[in-house]
Amino acid sequence: DRERSGGMAAQRAGRKPGAAVQRRAARVTVRYNRPELQRRLELENWIAERVRELYPKQVEQMPEEVNIDDLLELPTDEERRSKLQIMFTTCNRNTDEFVNELLTQLQGLHKAEEHRVGVEASQQH
Repeated sequence: DRERSGGMAAQRAGRKPGAAVQRRAARVTVRYNRPELQRRLELENWIAERVRELYPKQVEQMPEEVNIDDLLELPTDEERRSKLQIMFTTCNRNTDEFVNELLTQLQGLHKAEEHRVGVEASQQH
């Protein structure tokens, strides 16, 4: 009943039910060129595989996520290295090779760019 009454209120206000949700979803998109997207996907898969190798039978101790964009926001490799070393302090294995290889693979990648689209973007121009 609540959904129906919400839909009816939207109709009385001259809107289609769910229009606000669609409009919100269309506001921000992340834009990558196709090769960059493929490279990111491969890197994310590589990271997931290597983390599983570093934490055999220790799933509960794995870091939640290695966020590529968070690492790319840091200005230097030394800061990235430090962040990664902190993330992997619970690892019983040597992570130096993983960290070094990840830093190498991050070279040339760019932080995701947000582009505003839809009504708000057209109003900004």
